[in-house]
Amino acid sequence: MTAQTLRIHPDEPEPELINQVVSNLYRGNVVALPTDTFYGLAVDPVNLKAVDRIYELKTRARHKPLSLLIAEVAQAYEIARQLDSAFDRLAERFWPGPLTIVVKAGSKLPLRVTANTGNVALRVPEAAISRAVVARLGLPITATSANLHGYPECTYANSVLEQLGDKIPLIVDGGPTARAVPTTIVDLSGGGNSWMILREGAIPTHEIALALQR
Repeated sequence: MTAQTLRIHPDEPEPELINQVVSNLYRGNVVALPTDTFYGLAVDPVNLKAVDRIYELKTRARHKPLSLLIAEVAQAYEIARQLDSAFDRLAERFWPGPLTIVVKAGSKLPLRVTANTGNVALRVPEAAISRAVVARLGLPITATSANLHGYPECTYANSVLEQLGDKIPLIVDGGPTARAVPTTIVDLSGGGNSWMILREGAIPTHEIALALQR
């Protein structure tokens, strides 16, 4: 198998091409597509075979939950629970953008996606292609970086092709990603407006702290 490369406009994604991507996701395929940080591996998170395939491709530890991309903040309220004012402040300030927020998962999400932690990591990306795919699918999509374990993350479709071209059926080429720095990850799953930085990335810790002090 050699991956098909599908070129989609990064700012104005063509609806018929987005439909092709969504058809692949419906069929349980893994699709690589650009986010606003790196290229990511997308599957339908409710399709457990597809979720397993991502763990196999990445040789990813099963105790690590997969992050999910959503199209808008309202979707977070459908798939997460116990969202508090800290979540609202961060979402309002930094979404769409390179901030991943870990919150309690709702009952709609399979436990396997949360790696049995009961938590889910959510993000509304700035990348128009991935948001369009989520909107068309009607579900969030996974967003773990499209690279093999031990290899660098990919900012170009060609890099994904080199690493994963014989392992996945479709790579969306949306040009270079806007950044080459990972998202910042904030954990709000402790509740009570408590928060913890799990990874400092594109957004500095002091900006997170300022947003939460408002």
